[in-house]
Amino acid sequence: MVRLTLPLFAALALMAGAVAAHEEQSDAHDHGRQRLDIALALEKSEAAIGRIVDDYALIDAEGKVLTLAEFRGKPLVISPIYTSCPMVCPTTTQHLVKAVSRARKVFGPGRFAVLTVSFDPRRDTPTRLAAFMNDQNVNLADWRIAVGDQATTERFMADLGFSYRAGAGGFHHVTQTTILDRDGRVHRQVYGDAFPIQIFLEPLKEVVFGTSIKSLTMSNLIDRIRFICTVYNPGSGRYETDYSIVYGISIGGLSLLLTGFIIFRTWRHDRRVRSDLSAAEAGKDRTNGGLG
Repeated sequence: MVRLTLPLFAALALMAGAVAAHEEQSDAHDHGRQRLDIALALEKSEAAIGRIVDDYALIDAEGKVLTLAEFRGKPLVISPIYTSCPMVCPTTTQHLVKAVSRARKVFGPGRFAVLTVSFDPRRDTPTRLAAFMNDQNVNLADWRIAVGDQATTERFMADLGFSYRAGAGGFHHVTQTTILDRDGRVHRQVYGDAFPIQIFLEPLKEVVFGTSIKSLTMSNLIDRIRFICTVYNPGSGRYETDYSIVYGISIGGLSLLLTGFIIFRTWRHDRRVRSDLSAAEAGKDRTNGGLG
């Protein structure tokens, strides 16, 4: 069982609300079926963090093969849905459109991709996938929708730590958005169908701007600066770029360098004076010895 620290408790509360909202839509004849254990679903979801998701082959809305390897090299946001979901999945998708639009304004275009993936391969054909995207007005760049076969779907959802269970006319499921880093590793889970935008942008910021020191280039250095300077303004409810942070760090760094330089110069001067005095004393001793 998960020890409910404050962050986990908050996640559990969000997940509980998400699952409860979905289960309220379930058919009345579904009461005899086993529903999701919310605490266990959260434990499974959080345990996926740090896991590298396998390279699954899916079919997109155009009937073409789509592999997860195509997304490697940039962060990927994954949103599991099923197209016949009456309310929660459409609501989640529409909210994600707003979040992604905001993120693209903050981080710039082309910095991450989005994949809506169905966990209902029995019903969700490419035609239904395309209709779902059209109905939800998803027309943003770098956003695909796809579905795998039954075996692939089960393995894929397990890799994501996503819990779902068939119910009468649909599924009981958590409302979960998964953020992968550029290597395909699960970086963070975001819960709920109307999550605060900041909860989504902060971990996405980490994987968009986060770069390895081993691969530090001028481009990555700029990303590092933008990572430091992109801060959330609670007054406007938006992320903004605040370069005063870098100015402050730069001034502080220069002050430290200048202080260090002065200390070094003073130490070197004192050392030279002591050396000269020692040499003079030694010369004086030799002179006095010669006279005796």
